[in-house]
Amino acid sequence: MKPTVTPDIWRKSSYSGGGDGNNCVEIANRPTHISIRDSKDPALGTLTFPAEAFTPFIEGLKASS
Repeated sequence: MKPTVTPDIWRKSSYSGGGDGNNCVEIANRPTHISIRDSKDPALGTLTFPAEAFTPFIEGLKASS
């Protein structure tokens, strides 16, 4: 029996930048991991984190800006 594969559901960040919202990333949440991609070029690739590493990653980004 093949496992069921559920497609990722991508959502745009609420911090989308300027008026047209093109400076944005999309995020897909899964129980075990979080994936991030560029909304302007989603086929370029994704950056994937274990779920427990995502919050420290975001906090590090906020601290460096």
